Amino acid sequence: MIPRYSRPEMTAIWEPANRFRIWFEIEAHACDALANFDVIPKEAAKAVWEKGDLPYTPERIARIDEIEAETRHDVIAFLTELSEQVGEEARFVHQGMTSSDVLDTCLSVQMTQAADLLLKGLDKLLVALKTRANEFKHTACMGRSHGIHAEPTTFGLKLLGHYAEFVRCRQRLKNARTEIATCAISGPVGTFANIDPSVEAHVAGKLGLAIEPVSTQIIPRDRHAAFFAALGIVASAIERLATEIRHLQRTEVREAEEYFSPGQKGSSSMPHKRNPVLTENLCGLARLVRSTVTPALENVVLWHERDISHSSVERVIAPDATVGLDFAISRLAGVIEKLVVYEDALRQNLEKLGGLHNSQRVLLALTQKGMSREDAYRLVQRNAMEVWKGNGAFLNLLKGEKEIADYLANDELEVLFDLGYHTKHVETIFSRVLEDN
Repeated sequence: MIPRYSRPEMTAIWEPANRFRIWFEIEAHACDALANFDVIPKEAAKAVWEKGDLPYTPERIARIDEIEAETRHDVIAFLTELSEQVGEEARFVHQGMTSSDVLDTCLSVQMTQAADLLLKGLDKLLVALKTRANEFKHTACMGRSHGIHAEPTTFGLKLLGHYAEFVRCRQRLKNARTEIATCAISGPVGTFANIDPSVEAHVAGKLGLAIEPVSTQIIPRDRHAAFFAALGIVASAIERLATEIRHLQRTEVREAEEYFSPGQKGSSSMPHKRNPVLTENLCGLARLVRSTVTPALENVVLWHERDISHSSVERVIAPDATVGLDFAISRLAGVIEKLVVYEDALRQNLEKLGGLHNSQRVLLALTQKGMSREDAYRLVQRNAMEVWKGNGAFLNLLKGEKEIADYLANDELEVLFDLGYHTKHVETIFSRVLEDN
């Protein structure tokens, strides 16, 4: 991921220094387990820690890269450089293991580290959404379907719906983190032919991972696919909220708006512009994150016990998806925290069509008074269409309709235009969502 859309803590997970550090810990913990079973000398395991447990400085990383340029094998290059540090005892490192034991277990650690940061970011976003939802809990606004006025809701309910969605996203990501947190130290085809299963269990425990019940040469990629699918769903949730804000910021609507900071410029040519650049950016980042889901699904299918067609894909999508999503979550939290809501515009747009949003209530009242649904729909729609044409106020037109007057008196019609009717269950909905959150 380019620096523009990266945050240092997430980027650091995918840097060579962290990767090589995890590789070292896998190998060193495996040596400890092997020494406990007298497969290798205890002095050798001790030497690996004492001589090899050094920071992976730029110089060490450059040396590994230099070796890999010759060997064309990253794990062998790593082990060769480690042996230069450890000395003679290094011959006991990597006993009975294969490269994927290191690579896949390391990837599991990195993905769990990334998931922890993403969960932390979602927690911050949830706080922002919950705070703003409560702030506008009873602030009435127009609900829209197909982009057209439907019936009233509240701005708080709008935000609450997104809050509930991100609660679900968080649970999916938490589940995906659990599923990906597995360790495989089982040898070339997963049979433990040259290494005891207890070594795998020891390494897994030290790294905070579960053991992979059945590995081949690799950890099965359905786990990874589930992880990236969870990231993709979070990205879609981000885009849905970002798209809502973009629509509400349109000049003709302007019910809500991204914070426009002092000194900010909206256009190189038009000084008046206040564009929704942050939420537009979020929509683009969401597409990028979602684009990693299909390759992750395709990685599930590999030849026999393993091929490496998945490897190049994961080297790209794992950093890009997690770094990009981390940035997007943080940006969205900031947008929500500073979101400007224009309550006057909410009210004006709510009243713009003169009460047409009460059409269903009038329809139902007529049917309850004995009119057939077909006749009630025809009469209400006929008068509603006149309002669309600008030929009068809805309530006045209904009062002048003789067929309606036979069923509903004027005062009964007026009661049907009470805004509070539409928002009377707001507290119930809030309690459903927030009572456990």
